[in-house]
Parts: sequence; structure tokens; C-alpha cells
Amino acid sequence: WRMVTSWPKNLPGPGVTAQRLADSITAMSNGRLKVKLYAAGEIVPALEVFPAVSGGTAQIGHTASLFWGGKVPAAPLFTAGPFGLTPLEHITWVNHGGGQAVWDKLYAPFGIKPYMAGNTGFQMGGWFKNELKSLADLRGLRIRMPGLGGEVMRRLGASPVTIAPGEILTALQSGTIDAAEFLGPSSDFAMGFYKAAKFYYTPGWHEPNGTGEALISKSALSALPSDLQAIVEAACAAENILALGESEWQNATRLKVLVDEKGVQIRDYPTEMVDAARAAAVEALDALAERDALTAEAVTSFKAASQHLHDWSEISVRKFLAARS
Repeated sequence: WRMVTSWPKNLPGPGVTAQRLADSITAMSNGRLKVKLYAAGEIVPALEVFPAVSGGTAQIGHTASLFWGGKVPAAPLFTAGPFGLTPLEHITWVNHGGGQAVWDKLYAPFGIKPYMAGNTGFQMGGWFKNELKSLADLRGLRIRMPGLGGEVMRRLGASPVTIAPGEILTALQSGTIDAAEFLGPSSDFAMGFYKAAKFYYTPGWHEPNGTGEALISKSALSALPSDLQAIVEAACAAENILALGESEWQNATRLKVLVDEKGVQIRDYPTEMVDAARAAAVEALDALAERDALTAEAVTSFKAASQHLHDWSEISVRKFLAARS
């Protein structure tokens, strides 16, 4: 199989995950199914992974669903929704709350079977060249932020753009954009964003989760014997949780380096900005649900999972972290 990806080769986080997934499938199958990885641009551009798998150029892709909102309006929810599910909540929704069934239905017309296959954990809010002091500072601000977070930023007066990961630093340095979000400290450090912007904002309300997806050609998958199909599924599931733990460790490590050695300044988004973004996120999800019946089904499933898990997360996670502090 050929695996195409949206990432620079061996980028800490998703690039490492993609390579490890390819190697795991090859090893677990004892070489009966060999997967060769092609980084962004080697066969197809970073933002052409979905059509490459759908059209048969590759049998598997590793990417993020937030890039495919133009093709599948609800797809970004399967990376993250603004003010939505945490990494563990997201995994719970997909595996136990009906999320996988909706995801399968969304991608079925394109001949693609999706799997969770990596997670970069909680995201940071983004890199900004100038400090944000009020909501007014977002007006006209050019920010790289794809997915539903970008739609929220648009509603707040910013000008969101979608730029392939490997092109973000150049865009920041050249002044094409004023700010950018990507992932968390580990991957962001590797991409060198601190060289172009020093203000690093939190919380990452736009992406409280960072699920990476494996896109599998349904025809290629169905052509495999059942044991190899099971290996593909198991390798994706194993990589999903392995990558999440790795990201948490590396994010903690690189955050310290960014602050202590690179002069990065951590800033909280102004309260009025977060409040406005939260309200705009509700509007954006409601507007998304009006697109078509299947999109509405995905939004309803996402919201239902958020509501179902809310009280338990408040009692367990929030109370414990407050006590630990």
C-alpha cells in the first residue's frame, strides 16, 4: 500500500505517528501488507490526501479531518469542535457514543473508511506576532486556522486562512499572515514558529483535541483477508492511544524549552474574547447543522456526546485538577 500524508516527513506528532502506523501494519502482518509512506508533496500536496485515497492514487492516507470541510461539511468535528470534546471525551464519543457510525456514513460516498489513528492532545490557542488585549484586536487579523475554529474567528472579525502545515512558518515570516495555530508545543517547536512570533496563546478553545485520521480505501480494505483487515484496524487503535501519551509528554517537555530558552511568552486569551468565541461557536455549530440531514446528524451526535459527558468531566477532571493545584 501507498500511504500519503499531510505532514512533513517525521514531523514530531503527526509525522512520527504516520510513519509508525505504516511500520506497525507492515510488522504486524509479517510483511504480508507492506505500507510505504510518502510525506506531503511527494505524491500529492498536503491538502489533497482525501481525494488521493478516494480516487485510488493511494490505499491509505494519514491526515486530519478538519481539512475536508469543503467536501464533507461535518468532517472537522472528527478532529475537534470548538469548545467541544477533550481528547479522552473524543475517543469515548467515537468508540462508544455513536461517533464512528456517523463518521463512516459521512465518508462512505467517497469510498473511504476512516479510523482514529493518532492524537496530538490538547492544542494551544496559537502564535501571534502582537499581543491581544481586547476583542477588537482580532478585527482584520489574518490567522491560519482551518476548520470550525476558523469559522468562529471569522465571526469575531478575523480573516482565517487554510495553509498546509509545511507552509505556515514561511507565511508568518513573510507577513502573509499575522498569526497561526497548528498543534501543541512539541510539533509547534519542531516547525519553528517561535522564530516568527513570540506570543503563544491559551486555551486552545478552537481545538481541545487533536485526532489524526487514517483514511482507508474501502475497496483496498475489502480486498484484504479478514486477518489483515483486523491488523489495519488494530494498528490504528494502538497508534491512537500511543500517540496521545507521547504528545502529552513531549508537549510538557517542549513547552519548558520554548519559555526558558526561546523567549516565548505564554498569554491567556482575554476573557471577553473567550466569551465571544464561545457564543460564536454555538452559532457556527447551529449553522453547520442546517447544511443537510447527514451533517445535522453528525452535529447532533457531537452535541449529545458533549452533554452526556459534561457532568462527569466536571466532577472528575475539573474537581481533581483544582484540588491538585
